[in-house]
Amino acid sequence: MTGTVIFDPLLPWPVLVGLAALSAIAVGLALWRGLSGWGLRLLAALVILAALTRPGYQIEDRAPLSDIVILIEDDSASQHLSDRPSQMEAAGAALAAKISARENTELRRLHVGDGAGDAGTELMTALSTALAEEPQARIAGIIALSDGRVHDIDRAPDLPAPMHLLLTGREGDWDRRLTVRNAPAFAIIGEAVTLTLRIEDSGAAPRGAATAPLDISVDGAPPDRFTVPIGRDIELPVTLPHGGRNVIRFSVPEAEGELTDRNNSALIQMNGVRDRLRVLLVSGEPHAGGRTWRNLLKSDSSVDLVHFTILRPPEKQDGVPVDELSLIAFPTRELFLEKIDDFDLIIFDRYQRRGILPAIYLDNVANYVTNGGAVLVAAGPDFATADSIYRSPLAPVLPARPTARVIEDRYRPEVTELGARHPVTADLGAGEDWGSWLRQIEVEPEAGNVVMTGHEDQPLLILDRVGEGRVALLASDHAWLWGRGYEGGGPQLELLRRLAHWMMKEPELEEEALWAEASGQRMRIIRRTLGETVGPVTVTRPDGGTEELDLREVAPGRFEARYQGPEIGLYRLVEGDQSAVIGLGPAAPREFEQTIATGAVLRPVIDPLRGGIQRLEEGLPRLRDVRAGRPASGRGWIGLTPRGAYETRDVRQTPLLPAWLVLVLASTLIVGGWLREGRR
Repeated sequence: MTGTVIFDPLLPWPVLVGLAALSAIAVGLALWRGLSGWGLRLLAALVILAALTRPGYQIEDRAPLSDIVILIEDDSASQHLSDRPSQMEAAGAALAAKISARENTELRRLHVGDGAGDAGTELMTALSTALAEEPQARIAGIIALSDGRVHDIDRAPDLPAPMHLLLTGREGDWDRRLTVRNAPAFAIIGEAVTLTLRIEDSGAAPRGAATAPLDISVDGAPPDRFTVPIGRDIELPVTLPHGGRNVIRFSVPEAEGELTDRNNSALIQMNGVRDRLRVLLVSGEPHAGGRTWRNLLKSDSSVDLVHFTILRPPEKQDGVPVDELSLIAFPTRELFLEKIDDFDLIIFDRYQRRGILPAIYLDNVANYVTNGGAVLVAAGPDFATADSIYRSPLAPVLPARPTARVIEDRYRPEVTELGARHPVTADLGAGEDWGSWLRQIEVEPEAGNVVMTGHEDQPLLILDRVGEGRVALLASDHAWLWGRGYEGGGPQLELLRRLAHWMMKEPELEEEALWAEASGQRMRIIRRTLGETVGPVTVTRPDGGTEELDLREVAPGRFEARYQGPEIGLYRLVEGDQSAVIGLGPAAPREFEQTIATGAVLRPVIDPLRGGIQRLEEGLPRLRDVRAGRPASGRGWIGLTPRGAYETRDVRQTPLLPAWLVLVLASTLIVGGWLREGRR
């Protein structure tokens, strides 16, 4: 039971103050005039003013509430280093026992793990959630068992009681860390891009270590080792070896005594792109679709096009002097002998032998293909004649032989069963909606893959690999009809674009390929093949363990599987003769960027309420009661603030000046004052 005098005024307090002032003036005037009843009038005014404040005596039936202490245990990845788990387990059990043994005290234990993705330790978020679920007036203290590496300090709530941090780890802990900056997502093949690396030691690092070994591995290959200085930025030029995704892993061997090697590596994934694709287009006899290839290649800003057009063949004799022609001699020797290797692709569009390109030039083109170049032949009626380019030194690299028959008939191009699995012709659309072509050169395939057919299932588009290079033969010069919208047209630009990029060895158009697409710690494994079946893919985890996954066909020639990586790091994929590497998450997660225990991060939250930061290796601190606002931490102890919270079960109020008593007192005093003054 608790009794308290309370006031419930009938008028606002400013009004009561004004009435009191008027009463004081009236009494003062009576005193000045010498009226003998001024004292009784003063008492009457006080009684009336007291009655207007409505004083009462309130009795509350209160039930005391227990204090609440929040114990936060950091169970993030960095807390599993060294002997920190045993430190925290022992301290948590001992503190829980001490707090539970305190009179009128309840314990709330929170376990904080790693945040979603790579968010790190979200201790402040967990504390905010816990405080929102508890009455603020009952919180007596907050104790955190952690290494102090909190990554959401900007979400710190307003604390109702002192907070204390008990640090895990040891004073002599040290760690080595590798970081890489300035890593772009794309880089040009063959051109160096500069990365900034830094190896630094933190904590009680051993003295005398000025250098450290650095291993660099590309796409999972055996690493090359270099010796680099510690504590300095290193400018490292890197040249990507191939197009598509390049996975580069930088790592430093684990040193004796350091906390962990999880931050000793950095994984960089960069896509290699070509700066400029150089294409040589050789046009023979002019025809309606002569600008098709030129327009396609000129529309791509990454293509440097050299166009060789035969406008005046040697057999043309019209009597016009050469010095009066607006033509220039094309540098055929320079292009086909000296600089042929500078081109990524050579296209022969309705070209026929007329003596302009000697046999030695065409023989050099054949060698260019064998050594890794690419040649595309868009054949017209000239391909079926005696002057066909097939009847030249190029014949050994061409995938089909002309029969000398030119088919002049309407037909609709169709993708073959093999073509439905080839990346050049897969997913081009519904063939029944395509427009017709009107001419085709009959050929007999000798090598390669027929991916499209035309009139009476005759081969229309044949793709082949010759040595290190690639060759394609399009047995028609009517692809331009699709571009003109004839009978609805067709996917002309997409087909020719894919064809050109496949020949220039763009990675996304490889017919036999294995790769993976990552999303967090989950990956989608994709296997593309011209075959009808594939075997299981072998996944090698960062810890060296392996497992096999069966692939499911999701489209012709495309097989997929999904895999949840158990840990962050570099994964190797192998299926048959295809292999790939992929990194899941950062090589050094946020939890391992800084591993040395420190109270500096949480100090701005702890200091305002005078909490403390102490190391567990120095022993578990004692618990004391302290008043609010007083220092809550000292040598070997931490303080809790008893809150004295209670629950009110019943309230009773008794008026101190009931109306009848006010009436009797006020009337008696006023009448008494009047009688005294009247008698005088």
